[in-house]
This record gives sequence, structure tokens and C-alpha cells, in this order.
Amino acid sequence: MGKNNSGIRRIQPILWISTLYFAMGVPFVTINAVSGIMYKDMGVSDSQITFWTALILFSWTLKPLWSPFLEIYKTKKFFVVSTQFAIGILFALVALSLPMHDFFKYSIALFAVIAFCGATHDVVADGTYIGFLTNKEQAKYIGWQGAFYNLAKIISSGALVYFAGFLEKTKGVTHAWMIIMVIYALLFFVLAIYHYFILPKENKEEQKDEKTAGNVRKELLEVITSFFTKKKILWCILFIILYRFAEGFAIKIAPLFFKAPRISGGLGLSTSDIGLIYGTYGSAAFILGSVLAGYFISARGLKKSLIWLCCAFNIPFVVYALLAHYQPSDLLPVGIAVVVEYFGYGFGFVGLMLYMMQQIAPGKHKTAHYAFATGIMNLGVMIPGMFSGMISDWIGYKMFFIWVLIATIPAFLATLFVPFPYPENQKEQQINS
Repeated sequence: MGKNNSGIRRIQPILWISTLYFAMGVPFVTINAVSGIMYKDMGVSDSQITFWTALILFSWTLKPLWSPFLEIYKTKKFFVVSTQFAIGILFALVALSLPMHDFFKYSIALFAVIAFCGATHDVVADGTYIGFLTNKEQAKYIGWQGAFYNLAKIISSGALVYFAGFLEKTKGVTHAWMIIMVIYALLFFVLAIYHYFILPKENKEEQKDEKTAGNVRKELLEVITSFFTKKKILWCILFIILYRFAEGFAIKIAPLFFKAPRISGGLGLSTSDIGLIYGTYGSAAFILGSVLAGYFISARGLKKSLIWLCCAFNIPFVVYALLAHYQPSDLLPVGIAVVVEYFGYGFGFVGLMLYMMQQIAPGKHKTAHYAFATGIMNLGVMIPGMFSGMISDWIGYKMFFIWVLIATIPAFLATLFVPFPYPENQKEQQINS
């Protein structure tokens, strides 16, 4: 442990970075993926599942709009701990709502509040990371940040979904998922208590210049105005939305397709099988793809690499079309298909994130503009995701995944003509000026 400027002993950053970014990943993964499997088990239709679980992700798109106001009241540590406690309480309430007759109505409303708390937690978690680490430390721990965020995916959509499938055999579907929601609740209570003691405290000297709501509104207006007046920004926005357009359809339906009975065109997998294949092997392939993409881009440069990254991201969706056509009964080809798709997902997704960092974020409000870019990017997943269930109910799983392949075409066109407003080797000082 080191010491800060005031002589207070400083806790090693890895001790809070790891748990903070794990806590960041869990709500998003749970709402975006795990809740769909739970609702499928409980007899909710695909169209209802996809529409509502996609719609409530809107909080992650809108989070830049309220993020500046979090600077006015209390501290980052206060908001981290309070949102984690709130998420714990909300997961417990979700558990209590599941035995009710109108469980979907009540639980989806609670998930919407969890989404708001989760998006708020993202803002203050990122603010803690940026505010309490030097530039050198930020670079040092960026890999750990991503690793623990993805660990949330492995634990949540892997281990806990697998455990839910195990519990269903003895406890029944409803009680099995009640237990899982209680586990989520206890997890966030423990995280909140841990972060209350482990997170660094704000330097009181840095709190002297207090912000008012009026000043923050003016600052927010400036951030928004400067974002939408950037060079070729409309083309850049079109690219970051269309890049993930096909994914928005596929990612919502794929686990439901795995769960659906074979007579309905699905694969008839158990909940445990989905947790094992999708959450564990798939997530590991995602991490491997992300790491290798970093080396690929560093060797070739982003501009030369982007079309190849787009291919890696979108072409693997063909595996779902093949699975829907052949409906294999063996688990091995399903596992291989998921590994292929998630590896491509990880490999191609890095390109989109780097594009936002290097071609949209640069300038005076780099952090805020990056938050705006990631929020807009989520629209490319949220909007098609909302209507994916209606389309799959209408045309069936086999034709739906053909439609997903057609939906990749806008991504390829957008990538071929995407602008690069800033030279790749341009220094940050030049960009800021």
C-alpha cells in the first residue's frame, strides 16, 4: 500500500477496481440476458420478453443526461454504496414478486428501476476510476477492469443460470428463480458493505468549488452542443448504431431459441445447458477474441482493420441460422457455434469501442463525449431488440436468423464509408486544441 499526498495510507486499487467493475457488469447482464431465460422458463412469450427487457435498457442510453448532476450532491463513494444497496433491495423485491399472478408486470417494473440504478452506478464507478487513478495507473488496470466486467457475465449468465437449472429439478421453476434473485440481492448487499470500507474517499480540498444545478445545466448544454457539432458526427453516429444492428436482433432471441421446444423450432436445451454453454464457454471465447483483436489493431491500425473487425463481428451470426435449420440434438455443435459467435463478437466489438475513443470522443469533453457515444451505441441494440420477439413469433426461428444475416448489410455499408475525422496518429494535445 502507498500513501496519498495527505499521508493517509492508500488501499491498492486492484482491491476495489475488481469488485467495482464486477458490480457494474451484473445488472446489465442480468436484465439483458438472464431475465429472458427466467421469463422463458415461466411461460412469458418471446415478444413480451424481448420488447420489455430491451426497452428498460434505455437507462444506459440516457445516463449521460443525469451524470453531471451527480457531481453536485454527496460523493462518488456515497452513490456507489447507495446504488448497490438499492439494487440489492430491488432484487429481493423481484424474488417476492415472482409467485404473484401478475409477476411479469411487477418484476419488469422492478428491473426497470434496477436498470436506472445500474446506469447511475456505471457513471460513478467510471468517475471513481478516472478520478482516483493517475494516467499510468489507468493504463495499468484497464485490462483488469474489462476482465472483471466479463467475470460478471460468466458468473451471472453462466454459473447462476446453470444453478437455476439445477434448482428447477427439485424446487420448481418459480422457487428456483426466487432463490437466484435472492442470491443477487445478497451479493449486492455484500458488495455495498465492502465498498463502504474499501473505496477511496474524495479529497476535501477538491470539493471547495461547489457546483450548482444551474451551472451543471449550462455545462451539460455545452457538452451536448459541442458533441453534435463535431466533424462528420452524423455519419459517425450512423456507423455506431448500424454496426450492432444485427446483434440487437440476434442477442435477444438466441437464448430463447435455445430454450424453446424442438417442436416450435427451438433446440430444447435445459436451463443448465444454456448456462454452461452460453455463459461460460461463450464468455471465455469473448475475452480471447477481445485480447487478440487488440494485437491485430495495434499491428495494422484501426482504419485498415475496421472492415475485418466488422466481418468478424457480423458473419458469425450464420451459426444461428445453421442451428435453426438443422436443429442438432447433440450439445457439441451448439457449443462450438456459440464459441465461434462469441469469439467473433469479442474480436469485432473492440473495433467499435476504439472508434468511439479515437474518432468521436477526442476534444475538450472527451469523457462526457465518450459517454454520449456509448449511450447512442446502445440504441443500435435496444431498438431491434425490442421488436425481435415479434418478428421471430411472426416468421419462426429458421427465417428469423436468415433475417439477422440480412440485417448485417447496413453494418458493412456503414463500415466501408465510415469517416475518420482525426488522423490515427494525431496527438491528444493537437486534438484538444
